Amino acid sequence: MLVQAGLFKRLLSMLYESLLLIAIFAFGTLIFIKFFGDATLSPKRYFLQFFLWSLGGVYFIWCWLKSGQTLAMKSWKIQLVDYNGNNLTLPHCIKRYVLASLGLIFFGCGYIWALFDREGLFLHDRLTGSKVISLETRAD
Repeated sequence: MLVQAGLFKRLLSMLYESLLLIAIFAFGTLIFIKFFGDATLSPKRYFLQFFLWSLGGVYFIWCWLKSGQTLAMKSWKIQLVDYNGNNLTLPHCIKRYVLASLGLIFFGCGYIWALFDREGLFLHDRLTGSKVISLETRAD
């Protein structure tokens, strides 16, 4: 039986994930600046932002496709699956990443949605038919 991971556990996983993303973005920024130089002025600044967003997308989508788990999700024993318990397909992963990004950009509304959703899903999960389940034997 698929037991959805609790909101608190998902938020803690996201906090851990943000620390990993800081390291990925720092390394990505170093590479970008090494090849393209100073990126404090536009349009180079916008190219850097898009590059970092794409780099984050590669990380998340690759992890979701491979096992349904990022490093933080493995640590918290949660996994991303579709409603039937299967791993997501590439188009679903891309859609989820884009929608999750938009939900964060618009003042976190896509995440606040979970407080009002009848199943506690984030908006991007509701729209992509996915959910984060707990891999522990007990419900949280």
